Amino acid sequence: MQSIQPKGRLNGRVALITGGSRGIGAAIARRFSAEGARVAVAARTRDEGDHPHSDGSIASSVATIRATGADAIGIVADVSRFEDCERAVEETSRAFGPIDILVNNAALTSGRPIAAFDPERWERIFSVNVHAAFYLSRLVLPTMIERRAGAILNISSSASRGPGRGPYTSDTQLGSVLYGTTKAALERFTQGLAAEVSENGVNVTALSPSAMVLTEGTRFHAKRLGNDYPTEPIEMMERAAVLLASTNSAAVSGRVCYSQEILAEYGWLRRDQAKGTGVDHPGSPYSAL
Repeated sequence: MQSIQPKGRLNGRVALITGGSRGIGAAIARRFSAEGARVAVAARTRDEGDHPHSDGSIASSVATIRATGADAIGIVADVSRFEDCERAVEETSRAFGPIDILVNNAALTSGRPIAAFDPERWERIFSVNVHAAFYLSRLVLPTMIERRAGAILNISSSASRGPGRGPYTSDTQLGSVLYGTTKAALERFTQGLAAEVSENGVNVTALSPSAMVLTEGTRFHAKRLGNDYPTEPIEMMERAAVLLASTNSAAVSGRVCYSQEILAEYGWLRRDQAKGTGVDHPGSPYSAL
């Protein structure tokens, strides 16, 4: 199904990945370690069973990586808090050295309608999904700029597109207004930051799945949308993350792209097998810029 690309694309690099206890974040952490990176996994769930609704933990992610002989550490952090982000960067740097790759993957969502949305919940989700990307980017950029090298990868979603203008029907899938809003903000942040650091050798990109990845967090939504909703294996996001984190900054920086789209563009996936957002239909407005 896919073409072969060389292993070890991230040899010797240090990566900090938020939301790495489960789902896409954990998968990217495993893939980065397999490509030679030393990985720090940051999340809130320290041990299995600590989260009331989902499996996965920092301990299990780190244990899986270490079982392969690779280096990994776990950091318990609430990335909505600047001081926790600061500590995560400090602990990663102390263990492995300056951070070469930052993956802003941690995210929260809620399907509550705006008329019934709790303001404190709104602010917390915005802090995790958007403010954390600023906090962590601000913290890692000084050493990246000094070394004129580094990559910041923001994990977005096709929800950033929004439903478009009306008229609407009862079949329109509106999803979460807040989640889509935060992802649109994250994409704008991505391109703005990429422009700011373009002369400093730092690569800033945003990546979304071309189709739904069935993680612990998306299985509920998949049931709501029906069994015929298109999905893709989590491997697509893993491999696309490696591609964006290891490709020359001038070639990809500022890109807001989709997993199968970028894999096919670089020959890591056959074009006739690529599908979904970015391939069969356009993505968010930022992906066209």
